Amino acid sequence: MGAAAGRGVKVFIIAGEASGDRLGAALMAGLKSLTEVEFTGVGGPQMEAEGMTSLFPMEELSVMGLVEILPKYFHLKRRIRETAEAALKYAPDVVISVDSPDFCLRVAKIIKEKSNLRTVHYVAPSVWAWRPKRADKMAKIIDQVLALLPFEPPYLEAAGVDCDFVGHPVVNDTPASAEEIAAFRAAHDLDDAPVLLVLPGSRGGEVARLGPIFGDALREVCAARPDLRLVIPTVTARLEQVRALVADWPGAPVIVAPTGDAEQDKRTKAAAFGAADWALAASGTVSLELAAADTPMVIAYDAAWLTREIIRRMLIIDTLTLVNLVSETRAIPEFNGERCRADLIAPGILQMMDDPGEQRDAMRLSMERLGSGGEDPGLRAAKAVLARMS
Repeated sequence: MGAAAGRGVKVFIIAGEASGDRLGAALMAGLKSLTEVEFTGVGGPQMEAEGMTSLFPMEELSVMGLVEILPKYFHLKRRIRETAEAALKYAPDVVISVDSPDFCLRVAKIIKEKSNLRTVHYVAPSVWAWRPKRADKMAKIIDQVLALLPFEPPYLEAAGVDCDFVGHPVVNDTPASAEEIAAFRAAHDLDDAPVLLVLPGSRGGEVARLGPIFGDALREVCAARPDLRLVIPTVTARLEQVRALVADWPGAPVIVAPTGDAEQDKRTKAAAFGAADWALAASGTVSLELAAADTPMVIAYDAAWLTREIIRRMLIIDTLTLVNLVSETRAIPEFNGERCRADLIAPGILQMMDDPGEQRDAMRLSMERLGSGGEDPGLRAAKAVLARMS
């Protein structure tokens, strides 16, 4: 485990959105199980539940898209500087940044310019999808990358960055029990109705952009399936936005919002995923969560027009869905960019409802390749961090 494991470790850790908060919390729990450790940094409720007080609300960093960042540029730039200065003042044994590369890598750059602090980045930037030169830039400021996907290490190692595949935490999530699913259905008067999970993203811009398109598609779907019920999990920061969005949706929408009790919220989310027969979701980690729940899905995503056009010219892959990438199939239907239209999405959902095709095989294969049944990924990540600190 290395010398650090024997004497305790000071860790400065940063996450910028809900998925990073989850990963950061799992890593923190892993480190706590292996050594004496103290934390400070930036994170959300799950990381705070593991013993960290965030320097400022994590939600301030939950901005996605090249164009969407512009209105908040100066505020984010100030937060980058403040976070780097806090890390330098804390003088930790290691700085760990979790996802959110546009923010985290800028923080790491300042830290490396002013110190020789060890830097670790959790979640390999998608250099296999676009911006492949980012790996070369990372090599100058990041000492180690923790990869969620099994095909990522060679890309980073070729650029000279130590990279460890640690698996994805979604594989070890405890699925909802039959009792939890029944209780969820009863609590929301779902009875035996078929349920479609609707996941338009966790960022304000995503919900604002995708929500109306999803709503139009769902009107057509619910007209064809009048017995269908809609369940929309969301995060606290998006609750009022989602309430306004679904006010005129069909399907008697059920909004599932956090209560503040991390464990209860985790079980409620698992029950919602377990109760769902199908899902319509924005592109992202959620496709793996749905795969873990064995829930067939349709993926749809679009960015602001200028962001979309820039990324479209830079993409070097033909799918944005992680299940498709990990399973090396194209079993999950997706409607991205110019194809993110209600008149295309609705027939796609109805076809998926009638015949999910090879989705379940692809989902099972993805879980196997991500480490299902093996050691907890958070613990693997913690061991990888400590092993390279010796």
